Amino acid sequence: MAKTNRENQKAKVIEVLNKARAMELHAISQYMIQHYNLDDMDYGELAANMKRIAIDEMRHAEQFAERIKELGGEPVAQNPAKVVKGQDVRKIYPFDSGLEDETIAEYNAFLEVCRANGDNISVKLFEAIIDEEQAHYNYFDNTGNHIKTLGDVYLSKIAGTSASTGPSTKGFIANQGGGASA
Repeated sequence: MAKTNRENQKAKVIEVLNKARAMELHAISQYMIQHYNLDDMDYGELAANMKRIAIDEMRHAEQFAERIKELGGEPVAQNPAKVVKGQDVRKIYPFDSGLEDETIAEYNAFLEVCRANGDNISVKLFEAIIDEEQAHYNYFDNTGNHIKTLGDVYLSKIAGTSASTGPSTKGFIANQGGGASA
């Protein structure tokens, strides 16, 4: 039995939603490893923000999964890329801003696939998540620039700060006063 045009359209949207979900699963793993490493290096404030960003990515992965299920698909559960471990604090932020920049570009392309296949709900989902990924990019880029220009002075100011995110499991965006909380 041949697929209808609408079934083909849904299949294309499910495919990009699953690619995005897999990217989020990678980001979660990468950022949590960095969270643990930053905490071990005694950069608590940086570790706490990294954990909050990972929580945002968890919410994104769940939002993509829910939309995939609404369309009759099965969400992926695998992480498609290797997690980089043991990064120096000076390497983490340029690395992560690169990941977020690539994610924003990919999600904009995925958004267009959704639009071309008549799925405005998924378009809106990508628009909202792209806004949050941009906030993550800005944080990583700004922090990386602070570390690059101020070096040990900046890092010594952060050394010994608390890594606790408190009793809340709010993500970075919600902690900044925007978006939905996890």
